[in-house]
Amino acid sequence: MHPLSAPSLAALARRYLSVRNATADLARPLSAEDCTVQSMPDASPVKWHLAHTTWFFETLILERMHGAAHRPFNPAFRVLFNSYYNAVGAKHPRPERGLLTRPTLNEVFAYRRHVDAAMGDLLTRPERLGAEMQGLVELGLHHEQQHQELILTDVKHMLSRNPLRPAYEPSWPLMKIAARTPAWMRVAGGIREIGHAGDGFAFDNEGPRHQVLLRDFEMAAYPVSNGEYLQFMTDGGYTRPELWLSMGWDFIQANGVRAPMYWEDPDGEWHAFTLHGRVRVDSNTPVTHVSYFEADAFARWAGARLPTEAEWEVFAVNAAEGAEEANFQESRMLHPVPPRTARTAPRAKQVFGDVWEWTSSSYSAYPGYAPPPGAVGEYNGKFMCNQYVLRGGSCATPRSHIRPSYRNFFPPDARWQFSGLRLARDA
Repeated sequence: MHPLSAPSLAALARRYLSVRNATADLARPLSAEDCTVQSMPDASPVKWHLAHTTWFFETLILERMHGAAHRPFNPAFRVLFNSYYNAVGAKHPRPERGLLTRPTLNEVFAYRRHVDAAMGDLLTRPERLGAEMQGLVELGLHHEQQHQELILTDVKHMLSRNPLRPAYEPSWPLMKIAARTPAWMRVAGGIREIGHAGDGFAFDNEGPRHQVLLRDFEMAAYPVSNGEYLQFMTDGGYTRPELWLSMGWDFIQANGVRAPMYWEDPDGEWHAFTLHGRVRVDSNTPVTHVSYFEADAFARWAGARLPTEAEWEVFAVNAAEGAEEANFQESRMLHPVPPRTARTAPRAKQVFGDVWEWTSSSYSAYPGYAPPPGAVGEYNGKFMCNQYVLRGGSCATPRSHIRPSYRNFFPPDARWQFSGLRLARDA
């Protein structure tokens, strides 16, 4: 990464403000009480997300730039809002983030303003922002976009636990619902390349770019819909152990799982809790909030399988329509939507946005990968164990954050993210 010219630095400063303001905007529909609650250990309070993303810029950039001359906003924040960076120092226990009634939400916003002012000063001085610091600013912005998505998924879980079932955004996005004809798309195998290539930002786990050997395969033109998933449920999908991995069967038995997360049918008709409140399940909308275990069981029931992440990336690059029509965070749908138009010809749709798509690939290092030195080396590499890769982004993902090589990852039992699936099969 080369040092920035003055116009490029000004563009980075504008992007910094845009990303930071977008995060603050996500908190506006919420009360101070909403922003303090931690509804489960895997989720974090909105107030913590607002502070931690600020902590990243203060600790990993401003503190390094100014050294001993740096005056922190509050020295206690260095521990309170550290997530998992052991190289930085001590951390507040993750399951106890909801106990942080202090600092107040107003103090956290003051912290953001303090750090933004210091970062604004830094981003007006091209002589001080070398290549390494420029890379850290870009990493911090993409890190914050990840937390924007986490804010929405964590808020959804938090509101779902409230018996009043309050809506984050009351208006339901009315869409013309178009049924679609199931279709398969053939993709040629051979020696192909995957991983990030060229200019532009990418996380370290997206490289190095490397060759993979693929057999010819087919991918479904659409992600699996609620209607298709309902057929699986009606056919006893959750009661047939032969469809499930052993760990998956144990998981659904121990937790009483019989439908995607947030689904309920107290009156005999399936409804789902959304960020817009409780709505009827639409059969044409992509199914979401399913675990890897559920995605794998559905694929087995359907006589297909989940794609590998290499198959998914080759398919996305070569067969998908662009992301310009995709449903990302900026659309404010905040929920997967049905296809906009009915198509009978095989044409890939909804590859980006709407729902993250589970792959069958364990999250592991690409050939030749090595984590970068220092604290940022803890960003991705140390999580390459007991997780599966998801691809494509969701309705909660910022548009500028996604690309075909992006590798998301979660444990196989994770359900609170906007996770769905697309089927694959051997050609």
